[in-house]
Amino acid sequence: MFIIGTGTATPSHCYSQQECWATLKESARFRELNSRSKAILKKVLLGENGIATRHLALDKLDQAFDLTPDALHARFIENAPALAALSAERALASSKINPREIDAILISTCTGYLCPGLTSYTSERLGLRPDVLALDLVGQGCGAALPNLQTAQALLASGNYGRVLSICVEVCSAAFYLDDDAGVLISACLFGDGAGAAVLSPTAGHGRRVKWKSGGSLLKPADRNCLRFEQKNGMLRNILTPEVPALAAQHCETVLADTLARSNVARSQINGWIFHPGGRDVLLALREKFQLSSHDVRWSEAVLREYGNMSSPSVLFVLQAALADGVPGGLWWMSSFGAGFSCHGALLEVE
Repeated sequence: MFIIGTGTATPSHCYSQQECWATLKESARFRELNSRSKAILKKVLLGENGIATRHLALDKLDQAFDLTPDALHARFIENAPALAALSAERALASSKINPREIDAILISTCTGYLCPGLTSYTSERLGLRPDVLALDLVGQGCGAALPNLQTAQALLASGNYGRVLSICVEVCSAAFYLDDDAGVLISACLFGDGAGAAVLSPTAGHGRRVKWKSGGSLLKPADRNCLRFEQKNGMLRNILTPEVPALAAQHCETVLADTLARSNVARSQINGWIFHPGGRDVLLALREKFQLSSHDVRWSEAVLREYGNMSSPSVLFVLQAALADGVPGGLWWMSSFGAGFSCHGALLEVE
């Protein structure tokens, strides 16, 4: 399988962490929090947490505090199809593929639910054929991009599909929640909105040659409660615990070791690292576990700084940034992780 085109999209409104703090501290929701919670929010938003700005599907920041099920769902349905379609249009343009040539569309999301799913809305916007295979993949959280691509690989390997469109889209501002739990508070300061897409083919395309060499996954249900959504008051509430950075690094190392062994590749042969930018502490844990420098994870750090953690599309932003940077080819390791607790990785051969 070859990745022959990529595309990304974000809402037009971009807010600094300082702007978020200024609006938050004047809100009625802020006044309902205890003093410890207020201190956490101030420290995260005004401190050096690796994030400078986030793109949010909010015309005004104070809309973030309209935390009712109807308002949040309306935000998702208004923005998720539009972001998914825009990222897909850019990926199609990058690949020089006509929408009518797409045989299957896969969309991953965890921040909202639609029936019919996002594939119905996005296929219509893109003008895909009515006989396109449309699969909606939900519930995989921040790690969803890699299993989405693994599914595309299986479809292409079947010989029944020639071009697959893979999309990850998250409207994290449609899954905001606010209470006195530290994980909930940090989530409100961490996540942004965005979409990433890739066009997959059994043959190489016109741009840089990016071949999916091999991949692997790890699912650890015993760690499920460290990172997941729950439903509370009719809304999604993120559970985020302090164990996440260490778990991500530990499980990423396991997936890498297994994949390298199966591929008969030495770790020293990898010269590009494409990590999901889950947060400052996550990237620090990965650097420590893999003995990497800040330069090695510079694209992940740059995406985190400009966009925050957009959940599933984030790693596609990182891949696109690395490809655009003109980095020498070779073997790259691409990895995402999230709810499950799950971790996924792929060895890419880049020219």
